[in-house]
Amino acid sequence: MIRGSDATGYPEDMTVEVNAELIAETARTRDGASVFDRLERLLPLVSKPIQYVGGEVNAVHTDWEAADVRWAIMYPDAYEVGAPNQGVQILYEVINERPDALAERTYAVWPDLEALMREHGVPQFTVDGHRPVGDFDVLGLSFSTELGYTNMLTAIDLAGIPLHAVDRTIDHPIVLAGGHAAFNPETISDFIDAAVLGDGEEAVLLITDIIKEWKLTGRPDGRIGLLQQLAKTGVVYIPQFYDVEYLPDGRIMRVTPNHAEVPWRVRKFTLMDLDAWPYPKAPLVPLAETVHERMSVEIFRGCTRGCRFCQAGMITRPVRERSITGIAEMVQNGLEKTGYEEVGLLSLSSADHSEIADVARNLADRYEDSQTSLSLPSTRVDAFNVDLANELSRNGRRSGLTFAPEGGSERMRKVINKQVTEEDLIRTVTTAYAAGWRQVKLYFMCGLPTETDDDVLQIATLAREVIKAGRAVTGRRDIKCTVSIGGFVPKPHTPFQWAAQLDHESTDSRLHKLRDAIRQDREYGKAIGLRYHDGKPGIVEGLLSRGDRRVGRVIEEVWRQGARFDGWSEHFDYERWMAAAQVGLAGTDVDVDWYTIRERQQNEVLPWDHLDSGLDSEWLWEDWQDALEEVAVDDCRWTPCFDCGVCDQMSTQIEIGPTGVVDLPMPVVSRPSFVATGGGA
Repeated sequence: MIRGSDATGYPEDMTVEVNAELIAETARTRDGASVFDRLERLLPLVSKPIQYVGGEVNAVHTDWEAADVRWAIMYPDAYEVGAPNQGVQILYEVINERPDALAERTYAVWPDLEALMREHGVPQFTVDGHRPVGDFDVLGLSFSTELGYTNMLTAIDLAGIPLHAVDRTIDHPIVLAGGHAAFNPETISDFIDAAVLGDGEEAVLLITDIIKEWKLTGRPDGRIGLLQQLAKTGVVYIPQFYDVEYLPDGRIMRVTPNHAEVPWRVRKFTLMDLDAWPYPKAPLVPLAETVHERMSVEIFRGCTRGCRFCQAGMITRPVRERSITGIAEMVQNGLEKTGYEEVGLLSLSSADHSEIADVARNLADRYEDSQTSLSLPSTRVDAFNVDLANELSRNGRRSGLTFAPEGGSERMRKVINKQVTEEDLIRTVTTAYAAGWRQVKLYFMCGLPTETDDDVLQIATLAREVIKAGRAVTGRRDIKCTVSIGGFVPKPHTPFQWAAQLDHESTDSRLHKLRDAIRQDREYGKAIGLRYHDGKPGIVEGLLSRGDRRVGRVIEEVWRQGARFDGWSEHFDYERWMAAAQVGLAGTDVDVDWYTIRERQQNEVLPWDHLDSGLDSEWLWEDWQDALEEVAVDDCRWTPCFDCGVCDQMSTQIEIGPTGVVDLPMPVVSRPSFVATGGGA
């Protein structure tokens, strides 16, 4: 996702060299001594210095010497994006609860500070203790998008860690990737030592145990010995223990283990019983402004709606709900420890919680006489109803609501398995407008498989009908609808993993036709806002998401040429990426188009085939064929199993209500006008 920012200080034509003097200057001492005295002198010279000082409410400070295993956890983006990240906050707490371990956080530094750090020999540091990242046992990176890869290289280099995993010694941290983008870590396999697929809570505890045992027994067989112990678990992927062979036409011939006791396939972690893991228990409250100024509670994990474009929904199966009482306890505890006045109930589709009506009603009752607001940041069109609208609007202001039809036409929604009709959408927005909302945001994608210009132009027709319905039900002319459009990027472990990506020129052409259609609508056009980005960032994301090990050369080359913060529109440079691809892929039979706009065949070995998300490849292929035939598939929560493979192969099962709890036993909290808001993505 391309973001906007007012960040400054990006040196023009900034180039990077791996500098032997810098590595020597920031060599690991392993004593964890703070570098804040050196950092502090630089802070008056950079933008937003407060993001580097730490000291947040609920931050943890653990004795360095008391810990056997030390983690530096990184969200590879700016502090304002990374600090609210739930995944990082959860792992931070889980590790710090152990008496034999500690975790501190680190984030990407803006280029203005990076330049000064290089000049003055200040290494990549944590915001908790301002310790050098190179002093830790593990540098764990949580990737929600592939566009953070260049920030990872900056952090590794600033930490004084060799860029390539094969060059590291026993004295360097294990560089570990996790998050959604880790489900195909092949493009960064040169730079990481290990990757973990799936939920991280139990994974970090297992890895901590293995590292502790290895250290206490004298570090047998050195760094390779530790990596072997991790690989033997079958759930930690060590790229250097696998060899990739290619066919003459550039496709992969096979991926094979090159070490004994290394599994042919590495499995994902799946955390069951969310109530037993009520994290974060003490959410961080940043001192600096961040993208989400609220306290969040994850109400369920996973999704079985089966949207064919959605990697998050596919790789997080099965659905596991948190109970009403578990949610309420987390909300109460979080509010007491943070002072936030907004609670976001998070999931991939929060209104799909089987007991969402009782959850919303109980929380609305409890905090009605307070300043606390309630929001569902993710709401499906066909899951939003008048009762939920009433709870979200009780006694309070109403901000915008976001719904995601994804496809502009009925045909496209069948292709992507988004089972939402135009009637569903009109009924839902009518409910919202009647309940007091004045603005609705609709999210669509452009470039979906089999899409035509007409499919995209029907977005304008749909937005027109939304405005028309809002005016009819309210009798007002101030009804607004914002249309937001993102470019479709095929992702691994989805039915669309074989699909051809639309080239950026065609994406831009369709978006311009849509823009013109809205502008020419004299009656409704001014009430419709249109937001979109051009198609170029999606091509780079597509290269990184479905690439193989050869793409690592492209990432390194573009980073050396100054690429940073590629998820931010003002820092993204498409031409620089294409120039780097020319250099990085020279001498191969592949190019950017080969990785992006080429359709794959069923018999092709995909770069991630040896990484097991639980989804059966045959099932994914059949669903891809259903997409081409415009056949929809129901949600397996409410229908017989469609045999996707997850529950059988992962020994898991869907966990949903009813819990039997209708009313919460805890007392009503008295605080000064409940404000309920709705929003989402």
